[in-house]
Amino acid sequence: MRYAVLVTGPAGAGKSTFSNGLLTHLQTAKRTGHLVNLDPAANSDAFEYEPAIDIRDLVSLDDVMEHLGYGPNGGLVYCFEYLLENMDWLEEELGGYDDDYLIIDCPGQIELYTHHPFLPTLVRQLQRMGIRTCATYLIESQFMEDKYKFFRYLEADPMLLVSAPGSREEQTERNSKFHALNQAIVQLIEDHPLVKFLALDLTNPDSIETVLSNIDFVMQYGEDEEPKEPADLDEGDFAEME
Repeated sequence: MRYAVLVTGPAGAGKSTFSNGLLTHLQTAKRTGHLVNLDPAANSDAFEYEPAIDIRDLVSLDDVMEHLGYGPNGGLVYCFEYLLENMDWLEEELGGYDDDYLIIDCPGQIELYTHHPFLPTLVRQLQRMGIRTCATYLIESQFMEDKYKFFRYLEADPMLLVSAPGSREEQTERNSKFHALNQAIVQLIEDHPLVKFLALDLTNPDSIETVLSNIDFVMQYGEDEEPKEPADLDEGDFAEME
C-alpha cells in the first residue's frame, strides 16, 4: 500500500518547511518517506531533501515564461494544464514506490485550487493508482488572532463564535453583515464536521508526531499502527486535515 500526503496552503505558510520537517521526523522514526515537488516555480534552496519526483523535470515556470511569454500566473496555469495532459508521466514516476509515504509539496497560488481542476484530478488519479491520500492545509497562526477566524479554536464548540460576549467594537462587528456570514459558516461546520485543526510547532517533535499520527489515522496507515489522540498545543502554525 502507498500513501500520499498533499501539503497545501497559501504562499509563505511554510509548506516546504513542513515537508522537510515531516521527512526528518519519518527518518528519525525509521520510516521511509519521499518528497514530491509539484510546484513548477519552486526554489531549489527551499528543499532540505532532494525531491524524488519533481514537476520541473516535466515543465518549469521559468521555461514557460521565457519561451512562451506568459506572466507568473498564466505560466502556472499552463504548467498544470500541461501536467494534466501528461499524467502518464506522473504515474510512471510514482510507479517505483511501495509502502512509502509520499510528501507532495503543492504550490501556494489559491487560484489553482478554486478555479482549476488540477487538485481534484490529481487526487482521483492517485486513488485510481491505489494510493491512499490525505490533504493538509497550513495556516499561519499569526493570522488567526481574531476570534471570528474560527480556526484558532482547535476543539471548541464552533457555535460559541456567534454567541460569545465581547467588547463594544466586537459587538458592533457581530451586528454587521459579516455576522450572518460567520453564522452560516459555523453552522456548516457544525453540520458537516469533516475538517480538523491541529496546532503545529516544527521545533517540537511531539507536535510533529501528533500531526503525523492524525495523518496515519486518516489514511489507516499500517495494520499495527495506533495513532495518538491530538495534543492540545496552543502555539505555532495550524495544520488542517481532511
